[in-house]
Amino acid sequence: MISTSQGRLQDRRPLSIIDIGSNSIRLVIYEGLARSPTTLFNEKMLAGLGRGIVSTGKLDPEGVTRSMEEFRRFRALSEQAGAERMYVLATAAAREAVNGPDFIHRAEDVLKTEVQVLSGRQEAYYSALGVISGFHPADGIAGDLGGGSLELVDVEGEAIGDGITLPLGGLRLQDMAKNSLAQAAKITRDELAKAKLLKGGQGRPFYAVGGTWRNLARLHMEMTNYPLAVMHHYEIGIDSAANFLKQVAKGEIEKVKGIEGVSKNRRSLLPYGAIVLQEIMAAMQPSRIIVSALGVREGFLYSLLEEAEQRADPLISASEELARLRSRSVTHAHELVEWTGKTFAAFGLDETENETRYRQAACLLADIGWRAHPEYRGRQSLNIIAHASFIGVDHPGRAFLALTNAYRHDGIFNESIAPEIKALASPRYIERARMLAATMRVVYLLTAAMPGIMPRLKWESRPNGALALVLPAPLADLYGERPAGRLAQLARVTNRRLVLAVEGGPSVSVK
Repeated sequence: MISTSQGRLQDRRPLSIIDIGSNSIRLVIYEGLARSPTTLFNEKMLAGLGRGIVSTGKLDPEGVTRSMEEFRRFRALSEQAGAERMYVLATAAAREAVNGPDFIHRAEDVLKTEVQVLSGRQEAYYSALGVISGFHPADGIAGDLGGGSLELVDVEGEAIGDGITLPLGGLRLQDMAKNSLAQAAKITRDELAKAKLLKGGQGRPFYAVGGTWRNLARLHMEMTNYPLAVMHHYEIGIDSAANFLKQVAKGEIEKVKGIEGVSKNRRSLLPYGAIVLQEIMAAMQPSRIIVSALGVREGFLYSLLEEAEQRADPLISASEELARLRSRSVTHAHELVEWTGKTFAAFGLDETENETRYRQAACLLADIGWRAHPEYRGRQSLNIIAHASFIGVDHPGRAFLALTNAYRHDGIFNESIAPEIKALASPRYIERARMLAATMRVVYLLTAAMPGIMPRLKWESRPNGALALVLPAPLADLYGERPAGRLAQLARVTNRRLVLAVEGGPSVSVK
């Protein structure tokens, strides 16, 4: 099946995870185990297993029946997709209900595999790993809000600190408060007083994990007319978050802009999610709210990787995969990474760690749009890159990657390119995107997008501060007015005097 699918990585073998939560049950089939996992198939149902558990102590009977029917479907879908392994994880509702063991036994019979019932500590651990895997690096407090519980844990780099599980999941909080939002706020405040780790998060980001908070973030995007509909690493300032959450926590959810994009089954829980986030902000005093699209499932996958794979940069890994799948030559893409690094060094351009990573990723992605018509390559590439399922990159970084590719195809001085994406990037990122794109535009005219040329090019200092791009004599036939014209653009954007030269042959100064 995989060998005949050219859009698939041939060295990957699918695996699936079924996540049995208190509110939703989800099947995710991944292309394979990887540092930056790609989803082959994703389906969920809102079973509401934890509804009423506070008063009855049992899983919701209707939810149990519907879940068993869905488990049969999930198993069949997993087999149809060729998953070689299926992992099943269950969280708060299944571990706490008196009929939880019977439910798990029935689920194992249907799914024909073991169900791992995670303890609160394990749930917090995998949620923390999910955040660690998705940010470069993570440093703050991660909070995973499910239907039955809230996990809070301190993360710093690859280190996982103190963690706690609290009974503040949306369904449970709604039940405990007997549908009173005022009572929900009091319960939340009392429970969060137990989370001493929040004090250690003052001035650091809060990473919001879970479907309820993602839906709140989606509504915030609508309210603020945010130009990039990418959830992972969406950041909300404290003042903006406070005003928005205050409106949602009143319970007048149907008046919120964009609410039609949230399923009706989830809407009733949004005020409770808003209340929990409000109280966390009050107790923690974070610098900002950052949304994570990665949680327990992705953290569990990350735990299956070898240590060396865990240390890999997820953005570079994902960019490398796209280069393998969509570029004319992945070797050329790697040469571009090396050559632009040497070029920036020759020009005396300093780079931060993230700027280096982003330049490398942009080079790997530089040729992914080559099959499109030339008039649309820039637009198509920008759209793919801006909305790709990348992790380990913030939204300004996404804008840099997308703009670099757009400038490479559509011209570095084209001011009409994607103003909405440009608004996300800093002036320095926009300037660097133009410089990098101008460098690419020179070298693509010398290489025809094929490898073997760039390692033979070199920069040489000339009198009066000029820099010469020197072609070796055997490549003299590549010398011409078109490369000289592109070099003139690079000279303009870098404010340098540049020369195009052939070793032992002609040369032309372009500034």
